Amino acid sequence: MRADALRNRERIIAAAREVLVEYGAEVPLDEIARRAGVGNATIYRHFADRRELIHHVTLSVMGRIADQAEAARAEETDAFQALRRFVHAAADERIGALCPLLSDGADRDHPDHVAARGRLEAAIEALMRSARDTGQLRADIDVGDLMVALTQLTRPLPGWGSPRTGSGGGCVNFDLFVHRHLQLFLDGLMTPARSELPGSAATLEDLRRQQS
Repeated sequence: MRADALRNRERIIAAAREVLVEYGAEVPLDEIARRAGVGNATIYRHFADRRELIHHVTLSVMGRIADQAEAARAEETDAFQALRRFVHAAADERIGALCPLLSDGADRDHPDHVAARGRLEAAIEALMRSARDTGQLRADIDVGDLMVALTQLTRPLPGWGSPRTGSGGGCVNFDLFVHRHLQLFLDGLMTPARSELPGSAATLEDLRRQQS
């Protein structure tokens, strides 16, 4: 691929990531092309259809979040601080938007998707294991618990910011409070635990069973 074509492809994926995260999988491709500064024909030269574009956006989001997890573990000397850094960085990547993208067109069984998901899961598990081994992370939670909280706190509200309807019909912009509530959640993960949690720890396998 020529350098200019590669730049266009990367620009389309970046713009699509922004727009799909903000507005959902049904956003018009015209809006993605406008955000990327290219014509609609350029999108179709790189991606056969919306499904293929969503596939690459999903890979991009997972890759960026895995980068954040690996960097936090490598660069922070305190294991729980590394976990905190990752959680806030993942929130900025709007990880909660992955769920609707996955349900609206991403091929979860595609080899690239399986590999990206495996890398991300391994990176998060390593962060939590380090925090647990140093006695800072309570023992009665698992990766699934962390992902549920991150997903719920960063998932866009239905209809918020739709390019068709405007700025969301007067709903509160909860993005302003995400990091504040994530910090409260993270404090609740520290030992000593203040209470006994109901049920059992949620693993990634538990989450996958719910999706199937």
